[in-house]
Amino acid sequence: MAKRRVVITGVGAVTAIGNTAEETWKGLVEGKNGVNLITRFDTSAFDTKFAFEVKNFDPLLYIDKKAVKRMDPYTHIAIASAVQAIEAAKFNFETVDKNKIGVLYGSGIGGIHTWETQHNAYLANGPRSISPFFVPMMISDIAAGHISIMYGLKGPNFATTSACATSAHAVGVSFMMIQRGSADVMVCGGSESSITPMAVGGFNAARAISTWNDRYLEACRPFDKDRSGFVMAEGAGALVLEEYEHAVKRGAEILGEIIGVGFTADAHHITAPAPEGEGAYRAMKEALRDGELNPEQIDHINAHGTSTELNDLNETKAIKNLFGQHAYKLSINSIKSMVGHLLGAAGAVESMTTILSIKNSIIPPTINLTNPDPECDLDYTPLKAKEREINYALSNSFGFGGHNVSLLFKKFMG
Repeated sequence: MAKRRVVITGVGAVTAIGNTAEETWKGLVEGKNGVNLITRFDTSAFDTKFAFEVKNFDPLLYIDKKAVKRMDPYTHIAIASAVQAIEAAKFNFETVDKNKIGVLYGSGIGGIHTWETQHNAYLANGPRSISPFFVPMMISDIAAGHISIMYGLKGPNFATTSACATSAHAVGVSFMMIQRGSADVMVCGGSESSITPMAVGGFNAARAISTWNDRYLEACRPFDKDRSGFVMAEGAGALVLEEYEHAVKRGAEILGEIIGVGFTADAHHITAPAPEGEGAYRAMKEALRDGELNPEQIDHINAHGTSTELNDLNETKAIKNLFGQHAYKLSINSIKSMVGHLLGAAGAVESMTTILSIKNSIIPPTINLTNPDPECDLDYTPLKAKEREINYALSNSFGFGGHNVSLLFKKFMG
């Protein structure tokens, strides 16, 4: 059976630089920096006092007041991103088969805000103080469930959890489900709202995040020699993937096409990437094989680009090993410099950005890249956005545990 084509017909996002996909994209192209001092809790005892927080977000724009109180913040922004994507796709739910529309929406950490507040209540007042909604508020699959219930979508419905590869896995598996006929449409993505004392304290203990409190505006600097760790972010991203004929039949606007996925494991270390980016190399190679492309056909890579010493160097080595001299002709970027590391939501927001980059022939910059690492010597689109015709692009996502995902997107040409 021939593979079914899969296109993208809607996107949605909530990030530190915009509460919609449109605002986020505009901010990315402008090089807007969403970092600021943490307001979610008192950071006086913490080594890191800054992050990329979502600002001025109103969940009541998407969810009724009673339901808001029974959801974790990660679910609020998950629903917002999904509603945006579904509305952008312009479905008439009276004329589509909702049994063939699924939701695959993940979170790397889930409802940690709920976990912390409920645990504090337990410590203060005992088990009778625990909310009856504690478990359904906290679990990392509940956002997918809420999105499904909201629209009556009865196709495949579950969550992915693979650390910072979470929502890239959600997009990739959704693509495969549509290809094989398990669904005609998938709403997919990821959400994270983990700027909390335990999460920030945990990443500090692991020495994973930057402590540049006196220079926090410049702290997230992927591929820069002075990089000192990633910067935490909250946010959500959603995409509507749709079988090509299904989209054409209902007259949908097609933003782009996904044609390949690569899933690999480092099998090396719980947090550090495999030497020379070996797992990342194989993920990109597998995506190209799946999409039946040669390396020389790729124009752009939306890099994982975390602003950590090991990731940036090893991702660069993986790109060089796969692409050879063509690596120097690629336009690469890391939007984490502007929206931070969205953890489980990173892959979805970066997939959205890759699609919009292809559609609009413009690559958002890697800001703060002022002192390039000599070993990171490719074109990372420093400081300013760049216009470039893009026919094929990869989006990379790698997670603690050695999870690697590379997604291959194509300009839609009918």
